[in-house]
Amino acid sequence: MATGVAVGIDLGTSGARAAVVDDSGLAVALASIALPEDEADQPEAWFRCVAAAFAGVGAKTDLGGVRGIAVAGTSGTLVAVDASGSPLGPAAMYNAPAAPEAVAAVARVAPDDTPARGATSPLAKALALQARPGTVRLLHQADWIAGRLLGQWRWSDENNALKTGYDPVRRRWPAWLGGTGIDTGLLPEVVAPGTVLGPVDAALAAQLGLGPGAAVVAGTTDGCASFLAAGARAPGEGVTALGSSLTLKLACDRPIVSPEHGVYSHRLNGIWLAGGSSNSGGAALARHFDSAALARLSARIDPSLPSGLDYYPLPRTGERFPIADAALAPRDAPRPADDAAFLHGLLEGIARIETLGYRRLVELGAPALRSVRSVGGGARNPVWAAIRGRLLGMPLRPAASEEAAVGAAALALGAFGRSPG
Repeated sequence: MATGVAVGIDLGTSGARAAVVDDSGLAVALASIALPEDEADQPEAWFRCVAAAFAGVGAKTDLGGVRGIAVAGTSGTLVAVDASGSPLGPAAMYNAPAAPEAVAAVARVAPDDTPARGATSPLAKALALQARPGTVRLLHQADWIAGRLLGQWRWSDENNALKTGYDPVRRRWPAWLGGTGIDTGLLPEVVAPGTVLGPVDAALAAQLGLGPGAAVVAGTTDGCASFLAAGARAPGEGVTALGSSLTLKLACDRPIVSPEHGVYSHRLNGIWLAGGSSNSGGAALARHFDSAALARLSARIDPSLPSGLDYYPLPRTGERFPIADAALAPRDAPRPADDAAFLHGLLEGIARIETLGYRRLVELGAPALRSVRSVGGGARNPVWAAIRGRLLGMPLRPAASEEAAVGAAALALGAFGRSPG
């Protein structure tokens, strides 16, 4: 394998994926390892998955020339560790509610424009985690895996730290954090994604099949890694993730923040990724149709014609973006007798939300939308893509890759003066 290759790890609640890329950023090996559902909050199980993913790609290509490794993790998942980096109990997962009193403690002092606020606030969860006896550091999921590779648990990156209260504009943990009751001495040092942190622990490198030159690079969130994987880079380029929810990210030359619209911004590779997540998406469709029905009925839809229906599909009451309204109810009536006509209205309704989302970002100061790439399961529905393109007013561009692990690998590749594409 050519020198200068990199490995990206994408770690989520369902498992770990590893990608090895060559000097041009092309994926030369991929591996996926499932994580049992009952171990989703167990850091040691995470690392077993990661090690197995390394073994998976190592069986397909030589890892001896790897120079950089970056980890993308689930944003908002936290671990309390002792002085040796050992986890002190299960992780606080990103989607679990925080204790109401901790949420209130954050709300009393946190500025309105920080994504550290809210019912699932990682900062609020940190208030509980810091009370575990022996805690010396609070880390995000990607931080802890990077620490295992390094043999030291010190750092986080600006993307994972954002929802814990980090200020990416001033590039520091803000003074107001102390007013929440958090011991700021437990928070990690924060660096830019793509910063070289140090060499992989020698014994572990040998175990994973890595050469002595492999280094750990500060990672990012899974959502930001997906943006990088898609191939978007310049201001005005957007990436839509069509999974259970609908997530938009738009490359900007300045941060865009609007809590009342559920909008926040990540700093990454010299640009800002502004966006938000709607509760609409695949979960809203799953209320009515399984995957087989979606494929069968989609084939009967003419995407060039409007459905004539005005839906706002949601899986349940409550919306985050582009309308932040916890009381917003799903709007999916009246229902036509023809299931294909009903699905046409649902797909168009979600596409309308996507269009409103990008329009909202532009209204808030983002550059005009120039292109949209799509990732996630819904991106593979050509009828839906045509409907979305019609409403967005532009053809959709293909994603370079849908693998967040490839985006993490691209981040590691860039740390050594190389960029894909």
